[in-house]
Amino acid sequence: MQNQKNSPNIKIWLIDDDELVRSTTAQWLSLSDHEVIEFTNPLELLDKFNENENCVIISDIRMAPIDGLTLLAKLIEKDPHVPVILITGHGDIDMAVSSLRDGAFDFLEKPFDPKRLSVTVEKAIKKRQLWLDQHYQNRYLDELEGLEELIIGQCYPIKQVREQVNTFAKMDTNVIVYGDTGCGKELVAQALHQTSHRSGHPFVAINCAAIPAELFESELFGHEAGSFTGANKKRIGKIENASNGTLFLDEIESMPIAMQIKLLRVLQENILERVGSNQPIHVDLRVIAAAKTDLQRLDGFRQDLFFRLNVSQIHLPTLRQRGDDIPLLFKHFCRQFSDEKKVPLKKLSPIDHETLMIYSWPGNIREMRNIALRYVLEPNTTIAKILNGYHTQEPNYQYSPLPLSVKVQDYERSLIDSSLERCKGNIQEALEILQLPRRTLNQKMQKYGLNRSDYLDSQDG
Repeated sequence: MQNQKNSPNIKIWLIDDDELVRSTTAQWLSLSDHEVIEFTNPLELLDKFNENENCVIISDIRMAPIDGLTLLAKLIEKDPHVPVILITGHGDIDMAVSSLRDGAFDFLEKPFDPKRLSVTVEKAIKKRQLWLDQHYQNRYLDELEGLEELIIGQCYPIKQVREQVNTFAKMDTNVIVYGDTGCGKELVAQALHQTSHRSGHPFVAINCAAIPAELFESELFGHEAGSFTGANKKRIGKIENASNGTLFLDEIESMPIAMQIKLLRVLQENILERVGSNQPIHVDLRVIAAAKTDLQRLDGFRQDLFFRLNVSQIHLPTLRQRGDDIPLLFKHFCRQFSDEKKVPLKKLSPIDHETLMIYSWPGNIREMRNIALRYVLEPNTTIAKILNGYHTQEPNYQYSPLPLSVKVQDYERSLIDSSLERCKGNIQEALEILQLPRRTLNQKMQKYGLNRSDYLDSQDG
């Protein structure tokens, strides 16, 4: 499957029929390492523009054969999310302000400060990049198939993991999967099983750290009735259950030494004996072991068992090391929970996206699933609020503090949200409460993903 995985670099489409203004503006933007495409005719620009174009647009208002406001309306009709920055003369200020209501990203008054232009353009590029990234992520998630549907991600380490799974699945060898808690070791083990010739047989998982030492032998090898106190009937152990399939031993570093010796014999001879029986039972299985630390360097782990297991290795990255996979995976989990709980799918706001990327994710994917579930179920919340809630409600939670900038933005969002709620979406009243210019409020609502329509009284339509 061929996907356009990431959105391309954002270009600037600049249109102004004043050659001096256009060329000077283009030169300034080019000096800031932006790729600028110049237009003199708005109809030519409109003809070349397509939905999800990798661009932001800077347009003069006074032009022929159509003016900048008409161009804005036609562009938004093609793509409601394209950022359009209008350049206006002094006499057009009221017109430019009203254009914000019609979907303009911002406007600049001639003669404009080049530094102000750069700041505005950078904000527009950031918004467009986020939108296009989300668009391509949605398309990627919609088109998932095969192994990529089991192990989701576009970063290089995850691509390597998929390649290893493809290779090792065919080899039918024992594998050790290394990774921190919550990185998805069992998911990789399941992928190895499902893509192998053993997929029609059982996948049996056991967490070695969760079994009391006195029950370990019976759990793995089974027992005969009457073999010890409480053994009222015969029990088939995990290893025997996994015969012809795959046995997954999670946290194998926690396995007692005595069990390591017995497991080694099974792997060497493909034979086990239930507790209380001398009858050998033939088994055919593949073992996938998972560990957080290097088993070869671990005191208390038998080297002969290590070498028997260590035919192949897969090392999983932490979530923090997966870069742009972070919002992609979060969106995947939100989709899952939205379908499962039958609630509308929420769109990530720019501040939510920023929080996802800044947070260190000490609990890895397991933690992300919990955050995504809360995000889906709690109306009008933010990821920062959920993370701060974990800190106060869960005393044993391994909390990683958010930067002050994120906390300040989250607080600012909550103030604007509560003001819009109080005013039932009346922007003029909200401006008076917040003491903000209309232009500033418009930009902040865009930044925080707040829509006036969400606050309107139902009677207002």
